[in-house]
Amino acid sequence: MASGKGKNSPSPALTIYPLSPVGAAEIDGIDLSQDLLPEQVAAIRAALADHPVLIFPGQSLSKTRQARFSSHFGELEGHIGKLSDGSTFPTVHTLTNLDAAGTLINMDVARLNWFWHTDKSYHAVPALVTILYAVEVPPSGGDTQFANARLAYDALPTDMKARLDGLRAVHDWVASRINSGTSPATAEQRRARPPISHPLVRTHPETGRKSLYLGVHVSYVEGLPEAESAALLAELTDHIGQDRFVYTHRWRRGDVLMWDNRCLLHRAVPNYEIARHPRVLNRTVVIGTRPF
Repeated sequence: MASGKGKNSPSPALTIYPLSPVGAAEIDGIDLSQDLLPEQVAAIRAALADHPVLIFPGQSLSKTRQARFSSHFGELEGHIGKLSDGSTFPTVHTLTNLDAAGTLINMDVARLNWFWHTDKSYHAVPALVTILYAVEVPPSGGDTQFANARLAYDALPTDMKARLDGLRAVHDWVASRINSGTSPATAEQRRARPPISHPLVRTHPETGRKSLYLGVHVSYVEGLPEAESAALLAELTDHIGQDRFVYTHRWRRGDVLMWDNRCLLHRAVPNYEIARHPRVLNRTVVIGTRPF
């Protein structure tokens, strides 16, 4: 399949190949390292409405060009975490399992990504889209899974939808660490990201469709006894993780994935020899809007 290298066509038309009924699609005929026309940006935005996971194969992106592409969709943001040397993550930061010497790095916080979540939900204004560029991938495994929270909501029984109506859940970086069994949040992180309440069912600001909004960052459902809250969150997480709602992406070097955090959950799958094969992805996150 052609990768669309070179100067982008003045035509805004995108060639879209649906990959899954869950909403994943591959887009061909566009080179993300080149300047995009406003019409092309609008076409990508429109494609997200029907295909919340977009795959652009065969790309070659510097970090500068990735930031430029990502900024077409809004303001970029950093990360609450710190690098191993204590410095702040750059806007385009690298997710990897091996250091330059090929030695396994500390995967403590990275393990959090093995649980279903939506990016930055512990922010008052969470992420709109996340963009990952595959620099290096293992020969097999190292997949990323996406669960369509919109389809999962649509499939709920009427009585469950009524039960969820108006409920809110507290998202918290502290809860993320507890739920994933990783190291505790620091005092600085607690101050920087205090707990925030979001609707358990959010409405997409562009499509108007409802979707479940939960994941590993959720601490509890407001107004429910602790046991009932935990049981409800577990039930919904099991529901959304059913195969019928999930697309599994097998990475290829040069893939760029862009997904809509407003209607998807995702998780990394540690189904490869983590201490042997490098998995290197450059990441950008675009700030979204407050859920409602």
